[in-house]
Amino acid sequence: RLSTTARSAHLVQAMVQADAGLSPTEFQASTFPPELRAKIRVVHDGIDTEVVRPNPDAVLEIPGTGLRFKPGDEVLSFVNRSLEPYRGYHSFMRALPDVLAARPGAQVVIVGEEGQSYGMPPKDGVSWKQRFLDEVKDRLDLSRVHYLGRVPYSVYLSLLQVSRVHAYLTYPFVLSWSCMESMSAGAMLVASNTAPVREVITDGVSGRLVDFFDIKGWSAALTEALANPDAAIPLRAAARRTIIERYD
Repeated sequence: RLSTTARSAHLVQAMVQADAGLSPTEFQASTFPPELRAKIRVVHDGIDTEVVRPNPDAVLEIPGTGLRFKPGDEVLSFVNRSLEPYRGYHSFMRALPDVLAARPGAQVVIVGEEGQSYGMPPKDGVSWKQRFLDEVKDRLDLSRVHYLGRVPYSVYLSLLQVSRVHAYLTYPFVLSWSCMESMSAGAMLVASNTAPVREVITDGVSGRLVDFFDIKGWSAALTEALANPDAAIPLRAAARRTIIERYD
């Protein structure tokens, strides 16, 4: 507690001296003490919805495999800057075996680097990516799980546009661009039921929300979304509409 208080002291000092503060989300603003919260306006940076939009002609090529995916293919996507627990990589990987067993035609595309951007590194020197892959790899068809590492923005955007289902998880923390950009791209989102996510996704309206640690729930929700793409059409439309109306 002493360390946390000390680490936030510089921000408290800055806010005391500031005339105004700016936060991209209500959740982040809500973490400030009431005395400082009154100074803060919530204004998101915004999403370029003309660039990040559905594209029926999008194509995603998986290097070295000959695989080419297009909208309508059974692609499950997961995107993080770094593959780490803060962004739910462990929950996602633990849900995958049941999803791939239930959907033998599904392909999984994972974007993100080894290492960590926010949380602590593993203590044994093995990356979070490898640790959680090792945990489930004996129950996975690894020919259907594709790690792309860090990719150019155009490749990332194509992934969102071809994805049948996009999985997004986060601790109560900063909301990722990938969450909102996937909505703008018209993706079907299955996301963690955490505070910053509830700010942009309404369960059953613009996506599906699942408890962060409910592995069986994640497997079931991802499987259902992959199996019934027609049912996701209104949710996809509502997701994009949310971004246009509130964050364009």
